[in-house]
Amino acid sequence: MFDLKGKTAVVTGGAKGIGAATVKLFEQAGAQVHVLDIVNGCDVTDPIQVGKAFERIPTLDILVNNAGRAARKPAVELTREDWDAVMGLNVTAVFECSRLAHPYLKKSAGCIVNLASIMGLSGGIYPNASYQASKGAVVNLTRALALEWAPDNIRVNAVAPTFVRTDLTVPIFSNPERLKTVLSHTPLGRLPEPDEIAAAILYLCSPAAKSVTGIVLPVDSGYLAR
Repeated sequence: MFDLKGKTAVVTGGAKGIGAATVKLFEQAGAQVHVLDIVNGCDVTDPIQVGKAFERIPTLDILVNNAGRAARKPAVELTREDWDAVMGLNVTAVFECSRLAHPYLKKSAGCIVNLASIMGLSGGIYPNASYQASKGAVVNLTRALALEWAPDNIRVNAVAPTFVRTDLTVPIFSNPERLKTVLSHTPLGRLPEPDEIAAAILYLCSPAAKSVTGIVLPVDSGYLAR
C-alpha cells in the first residue's frame, strides 16, 4: 500500500530538512526522486527554470511542493520586500510548479502534496503574518486544485506540520523560552521530527491514499485540537 516502485517524484526544497527526509523515504519506497532546490541550481520561484527541469524528466507521477521560507517579524516591521519574498516562494512557486507539472501528472494520473502548516489553519503563536497568510493560501489552493483537477485524475493534498526542527525553526529551537511556549501549546508534549512529516507525505502519495484528495493533514502533536 505504501510502495512507490516505478514512480518518479519531484521534491522542491529537497536538499535539507523535511524535503531531504521526504527524498530519503521516497527512495526507500522505490521511487526515482528529482530534487529542485536553490542549492543544486534550480530557483523554484522562476517558472522558466522549473519548466526546463520538468522537460528533463520523461515522466512525472508525484510533485511535493516543499520549498518555503519565513520572515518572523511583527507586521508593522515587515517590509514589502519581506512580504513578497515569502509569498513568492510559499504561494506563487507552489502554484507555478503545480501548473507546470499538470500535463505530466495528467498523463500519469499523478498527485501533488503541498507543505502547508498549522499556521495556515490558526493565528499562530509568534508574529509571522506573511508566513501565516502564505500557508493559509496554500490550504485553499490545495482545495481549489483538488476540485479543478479531479476530472484529470490528479489528487492534490497538503500536510500541515507544527514546529519541526529544521533550518527554518532555528530561532525557535535555539531559544529555551520560545520552545517552552511552543510546548505549552503541544498536548502530546513532543514535536515531530522531519521523517514523521515525510511519512505523512508518503501516505498521501501512495496507493493507500488513492481515494484521498483535497485534504490538509495536520502532523501537529495535537496543536489544532485545542
